[in-house]
Amino acid sequence: MSEPGGRRTGGASEVPEGEPSRGSLPPKLYFRIGEVAELVGVEPHVLRYWEREFRSIRPTKSAKGQRVYSRRDVENLMRVRELLYREGFTIAGAKKKLQRSGLEPSEAAESAVEDASKIREQLLAMRVEIEAFLAELGPGRR
Repeated sequence: MSEPGGRRTGGASEVPEGEPSRGSLPPKLYFRIGEVAELVGVEPHVLRYWEREFRSIRPTKSAKGQRVYSRRDVENLMRVRELLYREGFTIAGAKKKLQRSGLEPSEAAESAVEDASKIREQLLAMRVEIEAFLAELGPGRR
């Protein structure tokens, strides 16, 4: 059961006291999924699920096709874990909280970027058509 703020009421899992903190990340720029799973304290399949749910977590792929997480990805994953396990948020509630804090892009912002990209493509296509039309008119008509 959850309340309006996206928090679960009752039954939330408690996080062990020895959980890693963001300040305890090894001095590396990139991490593999096994390392991240250990640092965050969840199984790799949970990380892959959170990647689908949270847009702020976007690991790149290595040449071998392995996920490579940045420090920011790992910090975001630790924040997600904190929200879900310690503070008792649902996935939807955690997304809203991260959007309000600016860590997670909102769907409206992503939609605006997609719209701008489509408009740019249309304008470029129009430019090509106009240039072709002007070329048909001849060099003296420009």
